[in-house]
Parts: sequence; C-alpha cells; structure tokens
Amino acid sequence: MFHPLPLYVGLRYVRARTHKFFVSFITWVSLIGVCVGVAALIVILSVMNGFSDELRDRLLTLSSDARIVASGPQAPGAEQWAAASRAAAGVSGVAGVAPYLEAQVLAVSAPEMLPVTLRGIDPRREAAVTRVARTLTRGSLSELAPGSDRAIVSDVVAERLGVDVGDELTLLITTLAPDGTPAPKLRVLTVAGLFEAGLEEQEDTLIFANLDDVRALGVAPSGAGLHVRFDDPLAAPRLAPLIGAQLPAGLRIIDWTTDNAGYFRAIRIEKTMMSLILLLIVAVAAFNIVAMLVMVVNDKRTDIAILRTLGAAPPRVMGVFITQGLIIGWLGVALGVAVGVALALNVTRIVPALERTFGFSIMDPNVFYDTSIPSDLHWANVLSICLAALLLTALATLYPAVRAAGTPPADALRYE
Repeated sequence: MFHPLPLYVGLRYVRARTHKFFVSFITWVSLIGVCVGVAALIVILSVMNGFSDELRDRLLTLSSDARIVASGPQAPGAEQWAAASRAAAGVSGVAGVAPYLEAQVLAVSAPEMLPVTLRGIDPRREAAVTRVARTLTRGSLSELAPGSDRAIVSDVVAERLGVDVGDELTLLITTLAPDGTPAPKLRVLTVAGLFEAGLEEQEDTLIFANLDDVRALGVAPSGAGLHVRFDDPLAAPRLAPLIGAQLPAGLRIIDWTTDNAGYFRAIRIEKTMMSLILLLIVAVAAFNIVAMLVMVVNDKRTDIAILRTLGAAPPRVMGVFITQGLIIGWLGVALGVAVGVALALNVTRIVPALERTFGFSIMDPNVFYDTSIPSDLHWANVLSICLAALLLTALATLYPAVRAAGTPPADALRYE
C-alpha cells in the first residue's frame, strides 16, 4: 500500500540546504554526470545513424534494392527471366524491375589501362531501379541508345584514363572461340557522359553502356539478372522472400542487406561498443549517487532513528532514500534527454558554426567526399537510453537505502 511519508521526506531531503558542501558537490556532479552521459549517447547514436543512412543511400545509388540472379551454373532462358520479371513486378511494394548484364573488361586509353566492370542497362527502365541518373554530372542516360556504342564512365575512371566526354575509349574483351579457347577482341566506345556517386569502391571500376551493345560484344557475362527496387528500401528483407517464393526454378533473389552485410554488421558492432563506452559515464555518475546517499545516510542517522521510533517500518525508511536518489538521477536523465535531443536535431547547424568559429574541420575535405556531419534521431534509441540510465540510477539507490533501513535506533540516539 502506498504511503506518502517516504516521498514527502525524500523530497524534503532533496530541497534541504543544510547538507555539507561536499555532499552538495557530489549531488551536482552526479546530476551533471547523468545528464552528460545521456546527452552524449543520444547525440553519438544519432550521428552514427546519420552516417549509416548516408552509407546506405550511396550503396543503393549505383545498385538496386535487390537482385534476381541465377542460382546454378546453367544460364536461365529468356522465358524464365520474363517470368521472374512479371513475378517481381506483381508484388505489392515493388517500384520497378529492369534487366542488367555485367562483364569484366580492360579499358584502354593509351598509355593507361584499367580493369573495369562494364554494366549493360536499359536506359528507359534504369531510372525505376537505381539512382544513377541523379549522379550524372555530364550527359544523360538517353544517350545510351542501342547500337550507339556509347558509354558513361565515372569521374574517377575518366581521370585515370585521361578521357573526357566525346573521347574514344577502347575495351579489350576476352571472348570464347568456337573451339572454347579464349580470344581477345577490341571494341571502341565513345564517352557520352560522366557520373559521380561519392562511393569510391564502385566508381573506380564501373562503366555503363546499353544492354544490347554489351550483349553484342559476345563477352562471357560475369553477372546477369534483374534489378528490383522497392518503395521502401528498408522493406527489402521482408519483400525479397515474397518475390523469391514466386521465382521460377534456377533463380534466386538477393536483397541489399545481404549484399552489404559486412558494412552494416561493422556499424552495428561499432554502435554497440560506443553505447557501452558512453554508458560508463552514466555508471560513474550512478556511483557518485551511491557515495552521496551513503554520506546523507550517515548525516541523517538521528532522523532515521526518530522515524523508526515513531513506527516507520524499514521499507519506508528505504523509500525515503530511494526517492532522494531517484529524483536526482531521473532529473539528470530528463535534462540529458532534453540537451541530447536538441543537439541531435541541430547537429547540421551546430557543427558548421563551430568549424567557422574555431577555424578547424572535423571532416577533412582532402580525405572525405562529404564533409557534413549527418544526424538521424531515432526515438527508439532515446527510449532505450532513458531506460538504461533510469535502471542504473535506480540500482544505485539500493545499497544506501538498505543501509539506512538497517540503522539501529538505539545506537543512533545514544549520544544525542
């Protein structure tokens, strides 16, 4: 049954101004420590969420949300690909389906040579499955007409090979002769455009051409299939199995979370370790609450004895000090949430202001493609941080409260 005595006395102890200086100092240090720890956790996790979202967007710029590929060594026929395209397009939540063909070739522009991936696409359907059109700095996908022998290359490839829009680019292709022996073949393409996606791993080795032109080269494909795009990329793990269940035999679907599992596994591990490290700030503040309450218990031994003499049971005495510790800890959590949310929502404005004021750059433009600090506040993270901090501060009150409840009244009043 609830009794107002612990709450009333606990509140009086929090507001009391008769504490010794050291006790008051530790109280403020505990409150500020909890506040700083909670705010730091919210801001850091929001920034890491922002970087994770940015990485996902860049990974999906030149690729699709999912790929339908052959599951065995035997190449599927045209009817199987057509059936797979119809099956994927018929699933609710699918925004587009388009074919692609990839081949490993050697790009030559004397005296430079560079191994690249030549990706054949359908320009009319590509915009429905990837975001390549957004990355074009010069030219357009419409210039990749069938039979035009044109290509769109990345700024990185163009710089390394020393070519520009309108220049010719020679491809050295390995084909198979009728007797099965490898035979080299040269094909000249005209650079029709440039793109820049901000993802060096893909930009270094990727060239786009028309799907029919790549097929006409006669090169053995290193990858062929269908690109699938969803209305919501985050729904890929849920929608991909629905499509996979309707695919013809010999085909399977791979979503972007599987293709890039290594990236996001590393981010999850980093976020977990960073959360544990920053949670130590809250833990240290919780230990300060323990020390503060122990000193308050020693200072209030006479009050405890009087309460016990008047009939207060040990649980009610415990409630007094648990109330005092919880108010201090939870006030720190509330302030930390307010500060952390405010900072997380304004990181994109605060960081540039700090860089201009102090004349430094957090993200060196000579090293990083994008020097902005992204932030994506997830309220689920805020809730989990609050619960963890509240739990730590609640646990910190138990030992001093038990110690207070065990104070013998006779011993406390012997010398009063």
